[in-house]
Amino acid sequence: MSGLYVHIPWCIKKCPYCDFNSHENDAGFDENQYVARLIEDLNEEFQRDFPPISTVYFGGGTPSLFAPQSFAKILARPELADVAEVTMEANPGTVEHWDFEEYRAAGINRLSLGVQSFNDNYLPKLGRIHNADEAHNACSRALVAGFASVNLDLMYGLPKQTIEDALRDLSTAIELQPQHISWYELTIEPNTVFGKHPPELPPLEDRLEMSTQGVEVLTTAGYHRYEVSAYARNNQICAHNYNYWTFGDYIGIGAGAHGKLWRDERLVRTKKTKMPASYLNGVNGSETPVEKDTLPVEFMMNVLRLTAGVSESEFTARTQLPLSLVEPKLQELRSWGLMDSDAIRLTPLGFKQLDSVVAQFL
Repeated sequence: MSGLYVHIPWCIKKCPYCDFNSHENDAGFDENQYVARLIEDLNEEFQRDFPPISTVYFGGGTPSLFAPQSFAKILARPELADVAEVTMEANPGTVEHWDFEEYRAAGINRLSLGVQSFNDNYLPKLGRIHNADEAHNACSRALVAGFASVNLDLMYGLPKQTIEDALRDLSTAIELQPQHISWYELTIEPNTVFGKHPPELPPLEDRLEMSTQGVEVLTTAGYHRYEVSAYARNNQICAHNYNYWTFGDYIGIGAGAHGKLWRDERLVRTKKTKMPASYLNGVNGSETPVEKDTLPVEFMMNVLRLTAGVSESEFTARTQLPLSLVEPKLQELRSWGLMDSDAIRLTPLGFKQLDSVVAQFL
């Protein structure tokens, strides 16, 4: 099976921490023209051979700027008739124009809300256009709209954030009882406003304590940590992201969208042209083969994020390389107590040193 990622590049205001391909919509955009181009792009992709699509993910930017009918048009393709999971990202400040039920009727069955914080002291520092009340109201509306699953995105380690405030955000999210919570640390990326003008972050020891206590709070509340930053109740994981983490195939359409799939016995990465104007004018993207000597580290970079890891047979299934290529390194990591003996899966000690373990495969 494979996934389909659809990128919608516009947002009302670009957040200072965001390094995604997103563009403020000051000049406006032609939604109908972009949807038509997405369908054309999808038609071109469907001319090629690839595994059946099992998940669709609308990311951005801010997909909830688009009307429900736009998503219905894209999902009307017969090749998408049996898709099990269709996720749309939404921001609390951009969902007041449409009823959530309309998105659900259009074919969206999973919603991911970019809350980031429920605290008005931190939301402006993150450049968010919503306030705490709007975040809470959007979450409450989403959870009664009939989606199969709702995810709440939360950040910790915000500028000058206290441990107490970080955990209070998490407790607020848990009280709402979503099926899924993404709980991850704010990172400062180079090509962002924060990268050029770094904010004052909490001390490292405080951020470590936020992470440690956050995991405990989520686990106690019945949320299972299945990936570094992903927690689910009742096994309601994000299947689309799980496909990424197991090094599966996926197609990307839309301005700047990425894909990864096997073509002509080669693993290739695809990238659509980045600027929306160029994309709308039909400019093609690029396709780059993944060199065989980089496959082991790329595989490990993904699967070792999963708490359950994967079976050893998955290495050959996903990379078309023999396990013997990495077996000596696996045994070495096991001798250090960083990897379990029955799978490609990190021990709790190894999980705490994820980046260092992955670096062993470079």
